[in-house]
Amino acid sequence: MWYYIIKVLLSSVIIVAISEISKRSTMLGSILASVPLVSLLAIIWLYIDTKDVKQVADLSQGIFWMVIPSLLFFILFPVMIHKNINFWISLLVSLIAMVVAYFMMLFILKKAGIQI
Repeated sequence: MWYYIIKVLLSSVIIVAISEISKRSTMLGSILASVPLVSLLAIIWLYIDTKDVKQVADLSQGIFWMVIPSLLFFILFPVMIHKNINFWISLLVSLIAMVVAYFMMLFILKKAGIQI
């Protein structure tokens, strides 16, 4: 039980810290947010939980493939915001586009014989 509390607290503190740092410096916040902290934490927690390096490697490879469609969000969202489209609409459209891109990537990977 304590282990899960520590995992949640540590993960939450990192997210809140990045949010607070971003208020003071968007450049530093961007750098910290671009580091795959969630992925790193997931890899660390998975290894600690399972000690299964193959499962960790599989997770890492899956993350690689799924980063590609997630980049669509970071392209589309600021373009929409800079065109003065409402924040919530920009966020929603960007998220929907990203989800569609995920499904497209899964379809492409399946056709290419890549299992994640």
